[in-house]
Amino acid sequence: MAARAEGIDERHARSCRSRDGGRCNCSPSFQVNLWDGRSQRRIRKTFRTLTEAKAWRQDAAGALRAGTLRASDGRTLKSVADEWLAGARSGVIRNRSGDPFKPSAVRAYETHLRLRVLPALGTAKFGAVRRVDLQDLADRLHASGLSASAVQCSLLPLRAMYRRALARGEVAINPTIGLELPAVRSRRDRIVSPEQARELLAALPECSHPLWATAMFAGLRRGELQSLRWEDVDLEDGVIRVKRGWDAVAGEISPKSAKGRRSVPIAGVLRDYLAEHWLRGGVGDLVFGRNGRTFDPRGVSDPAKAAWKAAGLEPITLHDCRHTCASYFIASGVNAKSLSTYMGHADIATTFDLYGHLMPGNEAEAAALLDAYLAV
Repeated sequence: MAARAEGIDERHARSCRSRDGGRCNCSPSFQVNLWDGRSQRRIRKTFRTLTEAKAWRQDAAGALRAGTLRASDGRTLKSVADEWLAGARSGVIRNRSGDPFKPSAVRAYETHLRLRVLPALGTAKFGAVRRVDLQDLADRLHASGLSASAVQCSLLPLRAMYRRALARGEVAINPTIGLELPAVRSRRDRIVSPEQARELLAALPECSHPLWATAMFAGLRRGELQSLRWEDVDLEDGVIRVKRGWDAVAGEISPKSAKGRRSVPIAGVLRDYLAEHWLRGGVGDLVFGRNGRTFDPRGVSDPAKAAWKAAGLEPITLHDCRHTCASYFIASGVNAKSLSTYMGHADIATTFDLYGHLMPGNEAEAAALLDAYLAV
């Protein structure tokens, strides 16, 4: 072991000739040593290159002086993951928007950790995990046949854990930043024309019309449809007040985000469907439930698919209905800010990311504005 820079030790393999005074025949690593005076503990971190070691040491030394870094308590990745999941379930740990994590999101994070992350890195010290360790894990997962989307989802809980640890001064570097992950080629959600929407609804049993019409013409999420109550439907004022969502395990939950609480306009065509639904006996607490219990998504989707197949129509999902509704709002001239409110997006950037390609005149308007500016 030889010192190559202040606070950095060069570490060679036991079989390396340099240990006997010969020329190095291994690939040495570089260990950074820092002393945390506040916790009276030593911080050690090993890197593959001297450049990485110097860069980390400089950042870490500055963080120690600023009081934003402290020595690791030696916890393993598994123990930190267990604590993080418990905090996310209780609501103590929140997402980047400051909202509690949805129960389904916490369950998904736990599954990804248990199946793919912890078997590989669970015993590693949380503060000692390097970017290269996570890159190797991502590469192995993708090489094993896991889809690009699944690889990215597998690393989501680690991103959340290290983001929180960095903010709390428990680590100096977030090793999830800068990873080279396989690109996700997502399909575009299906959007149907108003004529196709009428054909799809007409092919369904009459009792199914109100649910699918609300999905198509109000754009509510599936969980919002499952938890919708008659007290939230104001046919006189023409609005649906979205106040809650639904989780398959936890039951009724808060909306996806603070912006999820919103009022959505009821178009005339939807008003007719909902009014008929009420008159037919829809007087229970839930709009789309029976005997106090909400609908089962598969119990709704499977019969609908069968009806559409029999009619020779391409099926649509409740999620596609939501995007279809957004396209109708855009085509009718609703501005982006109002659309963002009606769809319950956390911010307008989400609206543009999802539906910017549907907004008419973008290219022509931009060209006209540029021509006018250049002509001055």
